[in-house]
Amino acid sequence: MSVKDTASSVAPPAKRIDLASGLTEFPREVFDHADTLEVLNLSNNRLSSLPDDLGRLKKLRILFCSNNEFTRLPAVLGTCPSLTMVGFRANQIEEIEEGALPQNLQWLILTENRLRELPVALGKCGRLQKLMLSGNLLHSLPEEMAACENLELLRLAANQFETLPGWLLKLPRLYWLALAGNPMTGGVPSVDQAHDPCIPWDELELQEKLGEGASGIIHRARWISAPPPGLVAVKVFKNAITSDGLPASEMAASLGVGDHPHLTKVLGRVSSHPEGAQGLVMELINPGYTVLAGPPSFETCTRDVYAPGQTLAPEAAFRMVLAIASAAAQLHEQWILHGDLYAHNILHKPSGECLLGDFGAAAYYDRDEEDLAVALERLEVGAFGCLLEELVRLIPEPDRGNPLTGRLTRLREACGQPAVALRPSFKEIMTGLSA
Repeated sequence: MSVKDTASSVAPPAKRIDLASGLTEFPREVFDHADTLEVLNLSNNRLSSLPDDLGRLKKLRILFCSNNEFTRLPAVLGTCPSLTMVGFRANQIEEIEEGALPQNLQWLILTENRLRELPVALGKCGRLQKLMLSGNLLHSLPEEMAACENLELLRLAANQFETLPGWLLKLPRLYWLALAGNPMTGGVPSVDQAHDPCIPWDELELQEKLGEGASGIIHRARWISAPPPGLVAVKVFKNAITSDGLPASEMAASLGVGDHPHLTKVLGRVSSHPEGAQGLVMELINPGYTVLAGPPSFETCTRDVYAPGQTLAPEAAFRMVLAIASAAAQLHEQWILHGDLYAHNILHKPSGECLLGDFGAAAYYDRDEEDLAVALERLEVGAFGCLLEELVRLIPEPDRGNPLTGRLTRLREACGQPAVALRPSFKEIMTGLSA
C-alpha cells in the first residue's frame, strides 16, 4: 500500500490517526489534519526520521513511533507545543538529540533501545511523571534529574546499574520503580530447577484464556497429575522484555516471596515446554474476586481508573488496607521490591478480602545494604499511600465521618509525605492498623 493510499483512508477532520503499513517516509497527508490531530500512532513501520515541520501539528498531544528504525530521538519533537507523551519503544536509539524533549513532556517511553546515557536536559522536564527506560545500556542518571520532583514512575529494568544515585530515592513523588535485571539486583536470575518445584508441560491441559498482559498469557488449565487433579492457572511468558522487566525476574520473585494469604499463590515453574517457553503454574483464583481498578489511561498517566459509581464501605477498605500492608511487609522481609503496587494488580471482594499479584516489575535488592533497603521500602510505602488515597475516595460521603475513614486518611498522609525517610515501614503500618 502506498503512503497516499494509507493516509487517504483517514476521514478528515481526525483527532487520532493510526498508520502501520511498512512506511519508510512520514506521510505528508497527515498535515491535512494539523488543526485537529491530537494522537498520532506510527508504530510498526520502517521510519527513521520525522519531517522538520512536525511542529505544524499544534494540537498533537501523543506520538507513538515504536517498532521503527530510529537511531536518534529527533530534535523536531521539541517544536510540538502540545506534545506531552512520546513513545519510541523498540527502535535502535543511541542518542537523544538536543532539543528533542518537549517543554510539556509528562510521559516518555524509550524501552528497548541502545541508550548509554541520558541528556542533562531531562532535568528541565519539570512536568515529567512517567519515564520508561527498561532494556537499554544505561549505568547512570544525570544529576540534573534531581530537579524532576514530579516524577512518579520510573522503569530502569534490564540496564547496567550497579548502584542508584542517592538523590533518586529522595524524590518526593517517586512511588513506582522497576530495577530487575541490573547488576545491582544480581542481573538476570538463573533457573534453579533443583530448588523451585517444576511441573512438566505435558501434565497440563490448557483450557480457555483468562487474560493477557505485557509479559505473558494466562490460561485456565487442568493439572493432570496433581494430588488430586484440579484446575490451575498457567502463565506462559512471551520471552521478551517488557517495560517493567524480564520474565526470569518475575518468576524468581513469584517463587521466592513464599506463601501469604493475601498474595496470589504460585505452585511451580513450567518445565519441558515444547517451544522452550517459560511459565508459571498458579492457584486458580475464586471467580468471586474482581480487579479493583483498571490501569492508568493516557489522561491519568500514573493513576488507576476506577469504575463510575464504584464504592467501598469503610470496614471493607480498612480490611483491604491491612491485608495489602501485610503482603507488602512479607515482600520486603524477603528483600523484594514489588515495583507496581497498584489497585489494578489487586483482586478483591466487596467485603474487603483481597489478593496482591503481578510481579512483573518485582526485583530483589541487596539485604546487606541497609540504607538502600530502607529507602526502597519507604518508596513503596509512597505507592501504598496513593492506594490509600484512592480507597478513601471510594468511601461514600455519608461514611466519611466513620472513625475508620479518619484513620485511613491520617495513614495516607503519613505514607505520602514528601520526606521519604519519614514515612513509616510496612511493619509500623501494620502495628498502627492493628492497634
